[in-house]
Amino acid sequence: MGRGNRFHLAIIPLLFLAFIGFMSTPVKAAVKSYQFNIQVKNVSRLCHSKPIVTVNGLFPGPTIYVQEGNRVLINVTNQAQYNMSIHWHGLKQFRNGWADGPVYITQCPVQTGQSYTYDFNVTGQRGTLWWHAHIFWLRATVYGAIVIMPKQGTPYPFPQPDFEFNLLLGEWWNNDVEEVVKQGNKLGLPPKMSDAHTINGKPGPLFPCSEKHTYSMEVEKGKTYLLRIINAALNDELFFAIAGHNMTVVEIDAVYTKPFYN
Repeated sequence: MGRGNRFHLAIIPLLFLAFIGFMSTPVKAAVKSYQFNIQVKNVSRLCHSKPIVTVNGLFPGPTIYVQEGNRVLINVTNQAQYNMSIHWHGLKQFRNGWADGPVYITQCPVQTGQSYTYDFNVTGQRGTLWWHAHIFWLRATVYGAIVIMPKQGTPYPFPQPDFEFNLLLGEWWNNDVEEVVKQGNKLGLPPKMSDAHTINGKPGPLFPCSEKHTYSMEVEKGKTYLLRIINAALNDELFFAIAGHNMTVVEIDAVYTKPFYN
């Protein structure tokens, strides 16, 4: 065999390997980025005003909208006087458990004046989850929704709703929550019960100074609404119903379920 033929035979496997390498290059996941600024803000409820810890000055905090398969980057900058960590409640965290958020377990806290970026993938989940502070009792005000949409072109396994609403059920204390916890520990008792339950940070109309500040939804007769309901209360199991209406449960903790009716 001539030298030129040997050269051609040697280069063919290299070209073949290069072609296989090109064909097997994985498609990069779309990246969703968010900025969380931990800030103290004065908020009034039940005729009382007090400073609370918030994300971006919002109570509840911002909703994270992602799609199944996305990579998510969330940069947390702590401008409050408390150490901070954020837990992404219910996310499976495949291959990125270090981003789960429980302080002193998967990470050190984000100290005042410092930043930390959470980097995780959303894999095999679709539906509703939530995020919250995972240090002290700061999740009384530091929390928000996570909405995971199905992959492009994948429909819901139930009739398409006309509209969607996020409903975050929470609690409100007139006093500083950390002081409430300290007082309970000093007495050897559970912390004092909250002064009100809230929907999207607002108490019901029967509480003081609340009649004009209650959360409400405008709906249209005959339309179907998907309600993403999250129990963000610290201590209580809560039940939800709408008078005169039937509801169908279609998903629980980012897993579709066989529809059942109440």
